[in-house]
Amino acid sequence: MKTLNVVAIDGPAGSGKSTVAKKVAEKLGFLYIDTGAMYRALTLKAINAGLDFNKKRSLIDLSKNIDIELKESGDSLKVYLDKQDVSEQIRTMEVTTKVKLLASLKEVRANMVRLQRKLGMSAKGVVLEGRDIGTVVFPEARYKFYLDANLETRVKRRFEELKCKGFSVSLDEIKEDVKNRDTADMTRKAGPLKKAEEAVAIDTTDMSVEGVVKEILDSVKADNI
Repeated sequence: MKTLNVVAIDGPAGSGKSTVAKKVAEKLGFLYIDTGAMYRALTLKAINAGLDFNKKRSLIDLSKNIDIELKESGDSLKVYLDKQDVSEQIRTMEVTTKVKLLASLKEVRANMVRLQRKLGMSAKGVVLEGRDIGTVVFPEARYKFYLDANLETRVKRRFEELKCKGFSVSLDEIKEDVKNRDTADMTRKAGPLKKAEEAVAIDTTDMSVEGVVKEILDSVKADNI
């Protein structure tokens, strides 16, 4: 029997997962978990510790005992690493470039999935977004959605996000990074990005955030959650 209180939202970078998932969680009164932010926090910890990303064992060991907390703060989600707010630090280009190296490791993903499931099962209801929520983290989730958009739209969204945060990057840099992340996410052996068979596919290219949120809520509420 599928879990009634889990809403899984998967999709590639720039598809609108984070923004949509936060609003869906708010409307439903559910906990919101950004799994991508958790991998970014782990990546930041590895960078700060001066670890060599080519040495898998040290990265795996780091993921076994990591203190990550997600706390809602108004309209945003605060990410705490070892009790320190790292919400901005995890969005730098250095973290963005290196996170795929760490996230591709099977043992690291297994450790993170255990933590994500623990967080999810502790709440009365939860909305998780990532790349393998409906296929690996919560395959028993009753509500599964897969968001996508064309490459140009996703690049522009990512560019605007970084620009608003004060980062100096070019559209060409972002486009190359998004393409590389797509390849890494879709081809890794552990928890690759793919649409769960029963997931509802939503093309967000020409949709507003509100429109996507409404489509998801209509689907969930139709089942009398």
